[in-house]
Amino acid sequence: MEERFIMFSVEHWSAIAAFILFILILFFTRGRWPKSEKGLLRMERLFGLSLLGMDILYHIWLIQTDRWELRNSLPLELCSISLLLTIVLLWTGNRLVYQFVFYAGIGGAIQAMITPVLDMNYPHFRYFHFFYTHAGIILTALYFTWVKGYRPTFKGILTTMLALNILLPFVFWINSLVDGNYMFLQRKPAGGSLLDFLGPYPFYILSLEFVAFIIFIFLWFLFKKK
Repeated sequence: MEERFIMFSVEHWSAIAAFILFILILFFTRGRWPKSEKGLLRMERLFGLSLLGMDILYHIWLIQTDRWELRNSLPLELCSISLLLTIVLLWTGNRLVYQFVFYAGIGGAIQAMITPVLDMNYPHFRYFHFFYTHAGIILTALYFTWVKGYRPTFKGILTTMLALNILLPFVFWINSLVDGNYMFLQRKPAGGSLLDFLGPYPFYILSLEFVAFIIFIFLWFLFKKK
């Protein structure tokens, strides 16, 4: 039987430390990447394929272990949606997609990495899948900012908030059909998360909207074009 993941354990801190190391490497090498657009595009697409491949393997594992269920395996979590759009961004360089990945991707993936909803511990495949894909979302957003010269905009905050609020009723409807809890719209995660600080159901959903907007504003001030 696999050992269960424990929040803020050695394995958790090790993943966070490795993630921070990759961010520092990306930041300090931001001016040393190949100047060839063709070379950069090749690396971007290979990384996008690695994220896609990792997620496909995850769903294969779910199916093989009889864990795949409509109520919890559809790509309807915020980070699942951000991951798919991260892959699109890596393949297309679309600036509108970048805005969503930057704001919603970074905001959601950081929260997920700090308080993971994860049942399998190191060295299980699921452990690597979780941290690789979530770190990949953030690193991709930072790569397009620091290396490619993209910049988050205030308009990007508005379009991201609009996109999220268009998604919410659709995801809520799917939850009601399959008895799911995608985007935690039905209840908070049982193992504890940052949502515990935002009030009881359903008020934490409204609180989360406000917190998301504040986080997006902070990210905009931190990374906007000076």
